[in-house]
Amino acid sequence: QVQLAESGGGSVQAGGSLRLSCEASRNAYSYSTYCMGWFRQAPGKEREGVATIGRDSSTGTRYVDSVKGRFTISRDNEKNTLYLQMTGLKPEDTAVYYCAALFCGPGRTAGFKEPWAYWGQGTQVTVSS
Repeated sequence: QVQLAESGGGSVQAGGSLRLSCEASRNAYSYSTYCMGWFRQAPGKEREGVATIGRDSSTGTRYVDSVKGRFTISRDNEKNTLYLQMTGLKPEDTAVYYCAALFCGPGRTAGFKEPWAYWGQGTQVTVSS
Protein backbone atom coordinates (compact mmCIF):
# COMPACT_ATOMS: atom_id res chain seq x y z
CA GLN A 1 0.00 0.00 0.00
CA VAL A 2 1.33 3.42 -0.96
CA GLN A 3 0.13 6.46 0.93
CA LEU A 4 0.57 9.86 -0.64
CA ALA A 5 0.18 13.26 1.02
CA GLU A 6 0.13 16.53 -0.90
CA SER A 7 1.02 19.91 0.53
CA GLY A 8 1.83 23.40 -0.68
CA GLY A 9 -1.49 24.53 -2.05
CA GLY A 10 -2.90 27.96 -1.35
CA SER A 11 -4.30 31.16 -2.81
CA VAL A 12 -2.27 33.36 -5.12
CA GLN A 13 -2.87 36.12 -7.61
CA ALA A 14 -2.56 35.57 -11.32
CA GLY A 15 1.06 35.48 -12.37
CA GLY A 16 2.16 34.09 -9.03
CA SER A 17 3.93 30.85 -8.18
CA LEU A 18 3.42 27.86 -5.92
CA ARG A 19 5.31 24.65 -5.33
CA LEU A 20 3.33 21.55 -4.51
CA SER A 21 4.89 18.58 -2.76
CA CYS A 22 3.73 14.98 -2.51
CA GLU A 23 5.40 12.80 0.08
CA ALA A 24 5.06 9.05 -0.15
CA SER A 25 4.90 6.88 2.93
CA ARG A 26 8.14 5.18 3.81
CA ASN A 27 6.80 1.68 4.12
CA ALA A 28 8.10 -1.51 2.53
CA TYR A 29 8.13 -0.57 -1.14
CA SER A 30 10.54 1.11 -3.48
CA TYR A 31 9.44 4.60 -4.39
CA SER A 32 11.78 4.58 -7.35
CA THR A 33 9.83 1.77 -9.05
CA TYR A 34 6.79 4.02 -9.46
CA CYS A 35 5.95 6.53 -12.12
CA MET A 36 4.41 9.59 -10.51
CA GLY A 37 1.92 12.13 -11.72
CA TRP A 38 -0.02 15.27 -10.89
CA PHE A 39 -3.68 15.62 -11.72
CA ARG A 40 -6.25 18.31 -11.02
CA GLN A 41 -9.98 18.71 -10.81
CA ALA A 42 -11.78 22.02 -11.03
CA PRO A 43 -15.35 22.46 -9.78
CA GLY A 44 -17.83 20.98 -12.22
CA LYS A 45 -15.10 19.54 -14.42
CA GLU A 46 -13.57 16.14 -14.91
CA ARG A 47 -10.19 15.35 -13.45
CA GLU A 48 -7.37 15.99 -15.90
CA GLY A 49 -3.74 15.02 -16.04
CA VAL A 50 -1.25 17.82 -15.51
CA ALA A 51 2.19 16.20 -15.57
CA THR A 52 3.86 12.83 -15.17
CA ILE A 53 7.41 11.73 -14.55
CA GLY A 54 9.22 8.41 -14.91
CA ARG A 55 11.00 6.48 -12.21
CA ASP A 56 13.65 9.12 -11.94
CA SER A 57 14.13 12.64 -13.21
CA SER A 58 16.25 11.52 -16.15
CA THR A 59 13.58 9.20 -17.56
CA GLY A 60 11.34 11.87 -18.94
CA THR A 61 8.28 13.97 -18.29
CA ARG A 62 4.94 14.70 -19.88
CA TYR A 63 2.76 17.79 -19.58
CA VAL A 64 -0.70 18.75 -20.64
CA ASP A 65 -0.46 21.49 -23.26
CA SER A 66 -2.05 24.14 -21.06
CA VAL A 67 0.81 24.08 -18.53
CA LYS A 68 3.82 23.56 -20.78
CA GLY A 69 6.45 26.19 -20.11
CA ARG A 70 4.84 27.18 -16.81
CA PHE A 71 4.86 24.03 -14.66
CA THR A 72 7.77 21.70 -13.88
CA ILE A 73 7.44 18.25 -12.37
CA SER A 74 10.36 16.73 -10.52
CA ARG A 75 11.07 14.10 -7.92
CA ASP A 76 13.59 13.33 -5.21
CA ASN A 77 13.78 9.59 -4.72
CA GLU A 78 15.99 9.95 -1.64
CA LYS A 79 13.16 11.88 0.05
CA ASN A 80 10.28 9.89 -1.51
CA THR A 81 8.88 13.21 -2.65
CA LEU A 82 7.32 14.50 -5.84
CA TYR A 83 7.13 18.20 -6.70
CA LEU A 84 5.20 20.46 -9.02
CA GLN A 85 6.66 23.92 -9.47
CA MET A 86 3.96 26.19 -10.85
CA THR A 87 4.75 29.63 -12.25
CA GLY A 88 2.72 32.11 -14.25
CA LEU A 89 -0.43 30.86 -12.59
CA LYS A 90 -3.74 31.68 -14.23
CA PRO A 91 -7.28 31.65 -12.82
CA GLU A 92 -8.01 28.59 -14.96
CA ASP A 93 -5.38 26.69 -12.95
CA THR A 94 -7.70 26.84 -9.95
CA ALA A 95 -8.44 23.26 -8.88
CA VAL A 96 -7.76 20.57 -6.34
CA TYR A 97 -4.42 19.04 -7.24
CA TYR A 98 -3.75 15.36 -6.63
CA CYS A 99 -0.61 13.29 -6.88
CA ALA A 100 -0.75 9.69 -8.00
CA ALA A 101 1.54 6.68 -8.28
CA LEU A 102 1.70 3.85 -10.78
CA PHE A 103 4.10 0.93 -10.72
CA CYS A 104 5.98 1.11 -14.00
CA GLY A 105 9.02 -0.27 -15.74
CA PRO A 106 12.29 1.56 -16.21
CA GLY A 107 12.84 3.97 -19.05
CA ARG A 108 9.31 5.18 -19.59
CA THR A 109 6.83 7.77 -18.43
CA ALA A 110 3.20 6.90 -17.80
CA GLY A 111 0.31 8.44 -19.68
CA PHE A 112 -2.55 10.30 -18.09
CA LYS A 113 -5.09 7.61 -19.00
CA GLU A 114 -3.22 4.70 -17.46
CA PRO A 115 -4.64 2.99 -14.33
CA TRP A 116 -3.00 5.08 -11.65
CA ALA A 117 -3.21 2.96 -8.54
CA TYR A 118 -2.58 5.26 -5.60
CA TRP A 119 -3.85 8.78 -4.95
CA GLY A 120 -3.35 11.48 -2.38
CA GLN A 121 -6.14 13.43 -0.72
CA GLY A 122 -5.55 16.57 -2.76
CA THR A 123 -4.53 20.14 -2.08
CA GLN A 124 -6.47 23.23 -3.15
CA VAL A 125 -4.91 25.80 -5.47
CA THR A 126 -6.85 29.02 -6.01
CA VAL A 127 -5.68 31.68 -8.45
CA SER A 128 -7.42 35.04 -8.43
CA SER A 129 -7.41 37.54 -11.25
